[in-house]
Amino acid sequence: MSEVHTELLGDLASARRGITYSESALRGNSEDGLPYVNMKSFLKNGGYNIEGLKYYAGFYTAADITRENDLLIANTDVTRDGDIIGAPAMLPNALGKSGVLFSHHVTKLSVSTKLSVEYLYYLLCSDEYRRAMKKYARGTTVLMLDMQGIKRIAVRYPTSKHEQKKVVSVLSSIDTAIEKTEVLIAKYQQIKAGLMHDLFTRGVLPNGQMRPPREQAPELYQETAIGWIPREWAVAKLGTMAKIVSGVTLGSKESPSDTIEAPYLRVANVQDGYLDLSEIKTVRISRKTLEYLRLLPGDVLMNEGGDFDKLGRGAVWTGEIDDCVHQNHVFRVRTDASVLLPNYLAFYSESTFGKKYFLLSSKQSTNLASINSTQLNAYPIALPSRSEQQELVARISRANLRIDAMKAESTKLRSQRLGLMQDLLTGKVSVKVDEPELVDG
Repeated sequence: MSEVHTELLGDLASARRGITYSESALRGNSEDGLPYVNMKSFLKNGGYNIEGLKYYAGFYTAADITRENDLLIANTDVTRDGDIIGAPAMLPNALGKSGVLFSHHVTKLSVSTKLSVEYLYYLLCSDEYRRAMKKYARGTTVLMLDMQGIKRIAVRYPTSKHEQKKVVSVLSSIDTAIEKTEVLIAKYQQIKAGLMHDLFTRGVLPNGQMRPPREQAPELYQETAIGWIPREWAVAKLGTMAKIVSGVTLGSKESPSDTIEAPYLRVANVQDGYLDLSEIKTVRISRKTLEYLRLLPGDVLMNEGGDFDKLGRGAVWTGEIDDCVHQNHVFRVRTDASVLLPNYLAFYSESTFGKKYFLLSSKQSTNLASINSTQLNAYPIALPSRSEQQELVARISRANLRIDAMKAESTKLRSQRLGLMQDLLTGKVSVKVDEPELVDG
């Protein structure tokens, strides 16, 4: 490894904060403006998010433009944990050909020729430098970077530009692999959404084929209050096929002589089609309450409220944790499995066909929505035979297995990336430089 040099960030890069632009000049497409990067253009802990991109068609000066070799960092964050404060983003080369504008929530770092812009990007993505950036975040509800403070961050880098380039090559190759995996995940999620739409509107015949679309075979379908469904299917209210129970209310008083500490599920644990059990909290409840609320394998958990995309989402409990209960904002739905399969209900509530009911019947505020037990009992279910339910569940489960495998690969790649960044950027592991170094600068 070549000589390692340490220099203050303020001596390696000049910083320029963007300007507040007129909202009326922002566009959703590039027809008459330049790309405009804002807070939403940054990914958690570093990276570029194309979904946050807008275009600006108002007045700007040449100094307001960042080119493809500049590095952008988020200087403002509205999240409590500061996930994007100081986070860096490298813009795609194609995006920066005509220049890119950036908001006052973003700072442009024009980096010295001594240091590769890409190398600095990976440094600022690493845990060590993310912590250093957060150290200079100020504020409560809105975090702002202390721009003078971050200039004092010590940047450690190899003086050899060739070695910097080699490190960047290794890390960017794994970033490319992660990006390709994420593209595949998004692709198969779209395929799954289309599959679910077809399955819950057309179903599957005994011969294993989907029914022809209604436009081709209208005689195979019937019109109901929830839309067109196969003629053999019924529509039944959830409450006629299941027992629905609300969970424990936190803070309620129990007799201290007959209580037990029990794990419980919150809204955050119940995701759309799966359970996130990475953080489980406990509550002290009576043994009688535990017996009444204890979750059993096959119970479907459905959220009472939250963001619009979280409303009604359901997942099947398979007994992952002993003696586990659920909070009052999560409903436990115990179906009569001879009529309604738990996994069918969970997949049905996940589909756009099933979610339409929650969106139409929920109580809504600015950003939140909620349902009550009466509405959940009245939830209309498009109900095929039990054997057809089994076939639908099997097909969606196979799609999930494929997506889960790709998500596991993405998680593995991200873990490898963190390990490589720790090894290569700290000098713990040296990169092999094959070509002779003729000129360094």
